[in-house]
Amino acid sequence: MSDEHIIVVDDDPRLLRLLQRYLSEHGYRVTTAASAMDARKVLEIMQPDALVLDVTMPGEDGLSLTRSLREAGVFFPILLLTARGEPADRIDGLEAGADDYLGKPFEPRELLLRLRAHLRRIPTVVNANAGTPPILRLGRLEFDLARGLLTGDDGPVHLTGGEAALLGVLTRRPGEVMSREEISQALDMDEIGERAVDVQVTRLRRRIEVDPREPRFLHTVRGKGYVLKPGL
Repeated sequence: MSDEHIIVVDDDPRLLRLLQRYLSEHGYRVTTAASAMDARKVLEIMQPDALVLDVTMPGEDGLSLTRSLREAGVFFPILLLTARGEPADRIDGLEAGADDYLGKPFEPRELLLRLRAHLRRIPTVVNANAGTPPILRLGRLEFDLARGLLTGDDGPVHLTGGEAALLGVLTRRPGEVMSREEISQALDMDEIGERAVDVQVTRLRRRIEVDPREPRFLHTVRGKGYVLKPGL
């Protein structure tokens, strides 16, 4: 059983009741909100472990709320729900800062499995990297594989689940070119396609590079993919 706290935001009261009951039955503490405005009020008084957020709602939509939360320095996993399930729509969600995107209608069990995957994302990456150095140096940053923690001179550098997962995948094969297909498979993004990998790379570069436009560590290899080159 889990004691993790999930906030679910949707303007459909039936779906809110269903997800609250289902996730509660699986051990999560669940708070619901019927709009982005209500969600903001909840977030002012409590910090969840994850946010499940509908995209299309009256007033502020889910993409705007996601973007605003990321800009404010919020890094818990955000899973978007929407009837617009085309790959381009999912890319919009990732670019806004979401970690995952689930098209409606969906099975509650699939949402549960995706939540579990994101909530345990960093420990999973660490276990996959057995045998690699415990500390990876990226200039003035250090990535502690044992704790899944990126730190700099001013303390921890917060990563979203997707950013941490990508960094974990790349640190498994430092100095080796990985194709977009390999990365998308490792990140379970096959349905969205290789464009999703580019979005996550762009986001990660903002965390680890002094100038993301002139990367020192996370390089693009034209026609092949990406390579992480650690160093001072």
